[in-house]
Amino acid sequence: MLSMRSSLLLLFACLLAISSAAQQSSKTKASNKLYEKEGGAVEIFNMTSINTPNLEFSPAYYQNGIVFITSRYTQGRRDNKIDETFFELFYSDLDGNGMPLAPREFSMEVNSQLHEGPVTFDRDGKVMYFTRNNQKKGIQKADKKGVTRLKIYEAKRGPFDWKDIKELPFNSDDYSCAHPSLSADGTRLYFASDMPGGIGGMDLYVCERTGEGWSEPINLGSDVNTEGNEAFPFAHSSGNLFFASNGYPGVGGYDLFMIDVQGRVWGQVTNLGEPFNTPADDLGLILNPEGTRGYFASSREGGSGKDDIYLFEAPDGIWGRTRPMTIEGKIKVIDEETKGNISGADIRIFERTADGYLSNGKDLFEGVLLPAEDSSGEFVFKLIRKDASQLGTPDLRTNDDGQADYKFRGERRYLLLVTKDGYDNKEVVYSTIGNKGKNVIEVELSKSYCAELSGTVVSRTNGQGLAGAIIKIKNTCDQREEIMIADAAGRFSYCLPLGCDYVITGIKETYNSNTVSINGLESTLPLDREIVLSRSETGIIKEGSVIVLESIYYDFNKSYIRKGAAREMDELARIMQQYPSMTIELSSHTDARGEVSYNQRLSRKRAESAKEFLVARGVEADRIIAVGFGESQLRNGCKDGVKCSEEEHQYNRRTEVKVIRINSPVQFEYGVRGPEVIDRKD
Repeated sequence: MLSMRSSLLLLFACLLAISSAAQQSSKTKASNKLYEKEGGAVEIFNMTSINTPNLEFSPAYYQNGIVFITSRYTQGRRDNKIDETFFELFYSDLDGNGMPLAPREFSMEVNSQLHEGPVTFDRDGKVMYFTRNNQKKGIQKADKKGVTRLKIYEAKRGPFDWKDIKELPFNSDDYSCAHPSLSADGTRLYFASDMPGGIGGMDLYVCERTGEGWSEPINLGSDVNTEGNEAFPFAHSSGNLFFASNGYPGVGGYDLFMIDVQGRVWGQVTNLGEPFNTPADDLGLILNPEGTRGYFASSREGGSGKDDIYLFEAPDGIWGRTRPMTIEGKIKVIDEETKGNISGADIRIFERTADGYLSNGKDLFEGVLLPAEDSSGEFVFKLIRKDASQLGTPDLRTNDDGQADYKFRGERRYLLLVTKDGYDNKEVVYSTIGNKGKNVIEVELSKSYCAELSGTVVSRTNGQGLAGAIIKIKNTCDQREEIMIADAAGRFSYCLPLGCDYVITGIKETYNSNTVSINGLESTLPLDREIVLSRSETGIIKEGSVIVLESIYYDFNKSYIRKGAAREMDELARIMQQYPSMTIELSSHTDARGEVSYNQRLSRKRAESAKEFLVARGVEADRIIAVGFGESQLRNGCKDGVKCSEEEHQYNRRTEVKVIRINSPVQFEYGVRGPEVIDRKD
C-alpha cells in the first residue's frame, strides 16, 4: 500500500512537508548563500514576490516569465486530502534580473474547478501540455476505487485563450499520467506515471513524436527509476534530464537528481546536493537554455510558506555539466555563377533570441524615434536594419578556400549575414535544433549589378554632416523602401539596382526633411549625393506630444508584454529617466473585433501592464497615468461590420504615450547608437 506521502505524490506530487515546514511562522526572505563546489558556484534566492504562506511549485518557462502552480486562494473549493484549495496556474513576468513580478491567473480555459499543472510548452509557446484531474464535461471522474486519476492534456494557443484542449492517447481512467516535460527539439515528451508494469510507485516514461502523434510510452528503466517514486522530469537542451525522487540515497525527503540521456549510453544519476537538496522536499527544477539560471521548489526552512519557488544562479552551469553542447559547422562561400570559392567574405552570426537577432551583444536592428509620415505631429518608434559597417568586426572571414569554421550552440536558431565587396549581401537561416552532427553550410553570393551611392546629410547652417540622420531610399519600380542611419559624419552608402528611379529622403530631429531624386539609373558608375537640411522648430517632444508605440506585442489576447517586443518601452523608460519632470498618459487601444466591454477591459489591463513594465525599470509610478480606450479611438474605418485585413486591424492596436507635463521641451539627436536626448535644461 502506498504511504500518505506517496498518495500525495499521486495527487500532483505536491510533496508537502505538512508536519514541519508547513507550520513555519517565518515569512522573511530565506538567506541567500553562495555554494562552492567542483564545477562551479551556485547561489539561490527565495522568490518572495510570488510566494505565499500556501503552495507555489512546478515553474515552467513561458514567453517573458514563468507559469507555476499555486494554492494561494483562501476561498473556494478545497481538496480535503491535503486541506488546500485546488491548484491553479498563475503567470508572472520576469524583470531584467530574472525576478518574478506580481503574478496573475494564467488562463480561464485551462484553469478549472479541479487541479491543474504542471505544464510544459513547445519552443514557440504555441502548444502546451499540462496535468489535470481526470474529468468529463468538467465533472470530476473517479475510478472503481474512488480515486481521481491524473491525465496529461494538450492545448493550442488561440486568438483569445488556449483552445482545442484534448487528452493524450496514453492516458487511462485506471492510473495517473502527470508532470509532462517536452524536450527542447519537441520530439520527446517525458512524464511520470504509476501505470502497470513499472518499477516503483511513480516511474518516469518517454514518448516519441511520430507522424500520427505520440508513440507508446517507454519506461526509462532502472537507469532512472527506483522502487520509490520519480516525478517532475525536466528535459534540458544540454541532454540532461532532471527529476525528483525519494528512491535514491539523498539528503532527505524528495531530492533533485540529473542524468545525461543524450547518447546511446546514458550517464549516471547524480544527486544535485547543496544548495538544491535539503532535509525537506525539493522538486520541479527548470533551467534556461544557457544552463546558467533556473528555478525550483522547496519546502525548506526559512521560506514564505509551505512549498516556495527559488531562483538559482549557476554561471558555470549546474556543477559544470549543463552548458549548451556545441556543433561543429563549416561555412563555405562560393560564387553563384562560377561556383568558385570566395575568399575574404565577412560573416556575422546572429543568434535568434527572444530579444531579437543578437551577435556578441550586438543587435541586428536599431530602434529610432521618427516623426509620423502623415505630418500629424505624432512620433513613432521604428526598428531599422543596421548596415554591415555598423555591426563592428565580423565574427568570421573566409580563407583562401572560401571556408570558415564556427562552433554553433545546440538547439538554437541562427541568421548568417555574409558580405563581400562586389557581391550582394546574403542572409542564411540556420538551425541546430535536433542537429548533433558536423555540418557544412554553403552560401552562394551573386555579383552586384548596381550603382554605389555615397551620400552625406549636412546642415544648411554650417555644412557639417549630421550624425545619425535617417535616410529613406524609395525604389519607385516596386515602391520598396530602405531605411538606414548615417554615421558620425553624416555619411551613408547604398547599392542602387539599375533600371529604376529613386527618391532619397534625409530626416533629422529638429530639421526639416529634404529629398533628392535619381532618375533613369542605367550605369554602374558610382554616384555621390548631398542632402541639405535646414533647422526647424518642429519635431520637439513637448507637452501634448504623442508617441505611438505600434510594435508592442502582447501574449496573444492577454495583457502581458512579450519578451523581445519591448525595446520601444525600454527606450521610453530611458527617456523618462533622463527627464524626471516628464509625466505621461499611457493609453492602450484595441481593434473593433470582439465585444466592446471586453476590449475596454483588455485595453485597460494592457495599459496597466505597460505601466508595470516602466515601473520595473525604475520609472516612478506617479508619473504614469494608465488608461484603456478599447475600440473607441480607431485610426481607420475598421469598425464593426467592416471587412478589413489583419494589417488594417493591427493599425488600430497600439499603445500611445501623451506627454501631459514637462518642464522643458525634449529634443532628440540621432546618434550612431540611436536616439539621444540633447538640450537638457531641467
